[in-house]
Amino acid sequence: MESFDFGIVGLGVMGRNLLLNMADHQFAVAGLDLDAAKANSLESEADTGQRVKGTTAPEEFVKLIKRPRAIMLLVPAGNPVDAAIETLLPYLEEGDIVIDGGNTYFPDTDRRVASLAEKKIHFFGMGISGGEKGARFGPSMMPGGDKKAYERLRPIFEAIAAKVDGEPCVAYLGNGSAGNYVKMVHNGIEYGIMQLIAETYDLLKRGYAFDDETLQQTFEEWNQGELQSFLIEITGEVLKKYDDETGQRLINLISDRARAKGTGKWTSQNAMDLQVPIPSIDVAVNMRDISIYKEERIQAAEQLTWDYTVGSIDANEKSALQEKVKNAFYFAMITIYAQGLAQLHVASKTYDYGLNLEEVAKIWRGGCIIRALCLEDFRQAYKRTASLPNILLDKEIGRKLVDRQADLRAIVKEAVDKGIPVPAFMSSLAYFDAYRSATLPTNLIQAQRDYFGAHLYERTDKPGTFHTQWD
Repeated sequence: MESFDFGIVGLGVMGRNLLLNMADHQFAVAGLDLDAAKANSLESEADTGQRVKGTTAPEEFVKLIKRPRAIMLLVPAGNPVDAAIETLLPYLEEGDIVIDGGNTYFPDTDRRVASLAEKKIHFFGMGISGGEKGARFGPSMMPGGDKKAYERLRPIFEAIAAKVDGEPCVAYLGNGSAGNYVKMVHNGIEYGIMQLIAETYDLLKRGYAFDDETLQQTFEEWNQGELQSFLIEITGEVLKKYDDETGQRLINLISDRARAKGTGKWTSQNAMDLQVPIPSIDVAVNMRDISIYKEERIQAAEQLTWDYTVGSIDANEKSALQEKVKNAFYFAMITIYAQGLAQLHVASKTYDYGLNLEEVAKIWRGGCIIRALCLEDFRQAYKRTASLPNILLDKEIGRKLVDRQADLRAIVKEAVDKGIPVPAFMSSLAYFDAYRSATLPTNLIQAQRDYFGAHLYERTDKPGTFHTQWD
């Protein structure tokens, strides 16, 4: 009893893989699951000499863990998290630490932090990225909560996290729900980049008649350069997979009705609350929604027509086109990260998280779904200017976008002419153009609001707010 370093409640794939990862790093770990089969089989999955124990009894489980106890919940978000906490509470003591490792909406984490603080128990919300493989061999982890209590967790988390240049992809991020909030925005960025990749695939395939083999090779080659990232890498893998039953490329047999779990929607909703524009992430959520209306889209395709011809292109033209699309993709990808990081900048002040965005960029470089070569550039940008409100204001990053903007403008024009929807490309360009506009036409909107609702307006020539009797 009280000799195990860490415990996890919920022995699904993520929970088991994290425990086995910890065991690989010489930590003694225990797991709790009401499913006896999962609890009993856990020990058999460990290597000889590793201390791993599974149980179905909450009291026994809690008593196995060293004080102050460190227990992670890996159960579905919402009521199951509260139920798991209630099950453990009778056996927990002052100073113990409970970590929610799921995708929880951050206000729920704030509520749980406050509730357990009354019992002098620390509650952490921690985002985990990297999927099943990441959990087993090195995830990116985003913990937030009491800074002193984190020292109990730090040696374990740093040991099991992914490493980039020897640095662990985990760091204490900030107070309260900071960890869950950063993971939420991480997922919003993930939505945006996945949409951008899908649009690129569609434009090359439908708009320029790239065959499946050329498409696959294009993404594979892109992953060797400045676009190197997990999502580009797996796109190349996905496009080469053949279906065992039909012999066809599997991608051509997969339905275009997209599913979502809601984390992208949370990012958009909260950004609107904070008045932070993230149009490329918003449109990614919208496109998943519009994909659901398959029957309507089929009918609309027959009625709302636009004729265009896909012309043939030779090898030299194809190579030039690939380079142009690559530059456009890079531009749009950077603006998607910029939008998410700008949201974190504002949220940190609003919710008193105390986020260090250099640290955020650092721990996203490895293990996680949105890991990419460009994150080291972001890290260096925040190292130069810690208070940077938007990475587009970093001179080095901004210069790279200025140099590529002509290619993005050309790609958007061509997509419009062809009738291929590229809203992530379009919104990224519109965001860039709006952000770099010293003046916007919102002065007219202010006048309109005052006209119909006496909402007042500000002037450019003197301070104060004003109302005009317009009629």
